[in-house]
Amino acid sequence: MRSWSAPNIPKLPGESVPLRLYDTAAKQVRQTDPGPTARMYVCGITPYDATHLGHANTYLAFDLVGRLWRDAGHEVHYTQNATDVDDPLLERAESTGVAWQSLAEREIELFRTDMEALRILPPREYVGVTEVVDRVADLIAGLGAKGVTYDLDGDVYFSVADAPKFGQVSGYGEAEMLTLFAERGGDPERPGKRHPLDWLLWRAERPGEPAWDSPLGRGRPGWHVECTSIALDHLGAGYDVAGGGSDLIFPHHECGASEGHAATGEWPFARFYTHAGMVGLDGEKMSKSKGNLVFVSKLRAAHDPMAIRLVLLAHHYRADWGYVPAMLAEAEARLERWRSAVALAAAPPAGDVLAAVRERLADDLDAPGALAAVDAWAEEALAGRGTDPGAPALVRDLTDALLGIAL
Repeated sequence: MRSWSAPNIPKLPGESVPLRLYDTAAKQVRQTDPGPTARMYVCGITPYDATHLGHANTYLAFDLVGRLWRDAGHEVHYTQNATDVDDPLLERAESTGVAWQSLAEREIELFRTDMEALRILPPREYVGVTEVVDRVADLIAGLGAKGVTYDLDGDVYFSVADAPKFGQVSGYGEAEMLTLFAERGGDPERPGKRHPLDWLLWRAERPGEPAWDSPLGRGRPGWHVECTSIALDHLGAGYDVAGGGSDLIFPHHECGASEGHAATGEWPFARFYTHAGMVGLDGEKMSKSKGNLVFVSKLRAAHDPMAIRLVLLAHHYRADWGYVPAMLAEAEARLERWRSAVALAAAPPAGDVLAAVRERLADDLDAPGALAAVDAWAEEALAGRGTDPGAPALVRDLTDALLGIAL
């Protein structure tokens, strides 16, 4: 599936700083240590309501990861999926009278447009699940050959009893797992399952639902195994970062990690599990089910995309926060100050601000701290304190390369 176009990234002078990230599984900030090629998988959208600020918040966080790695000289191999067949998509298509394929295609194209406008660096592989059903089915068949699956009325489940590492990503207890499993697409109360937390790998064909031929019978993949299959095919086990919103910690990343372990014998399946916080509106999490979404496309119709990006950067990626429209006015004022400062013929030297932005972002993506460093430089520049003619261009380049802000 087609990705979106990439902006040019300026090359910055001086030394980069190694990136440290919070690893959900380890419950601490650790230094990333990728090889020459840094490998990252970020779970993509289910395309029936794109792109809201919560989506943008997540993909911007991992955009910063890729930018820091590139600044350190790594090639970045980034893969993302689109869950272009799933129950919520099918339900929305039926309720609106639109073919599910058309709904998915429309929302994916809108997502691409929004990501490009926000200057989110594209994945090398952008993979629709419908493109790789055969590969997912092959993985499930392989898991069956290892004895970790069972059949229930034609559906195939992963047996949690055969997942010795289950729980090591989230750290949740069984009671919390059961609650979240029921809320997030699981079926803990289905009769006939061996354990309530066993999860679906393959859904046998139901009347009126899309289905594909496979060695497992006609049907379609379950949610978690799709990402496992795509990550294995493009990145291999032991890749550097698995990312997504914090609502994916359980069950999505927990189940995927155990699938990868069973398939390859390697643990951890990803070296870091890193998660972005949730964005709310009027005191509630922003979600499709609540109908309280703020869409990037609607904001772009009235505001500079760089101001929207600055709204997101003003919050630490792991924080839960609530959007209010006044944030955009503040971001637009900040953007204007920065643009005025880099338009000067001369300004205070920018070596210190470059070092500060690198240091802040390398410390678990402290974007608010990085913005404060640029703010301080801009204030000095606009006050007329500085005689370095090369400083404005350097600040323009560093905000572009590291923060993704085009001035």
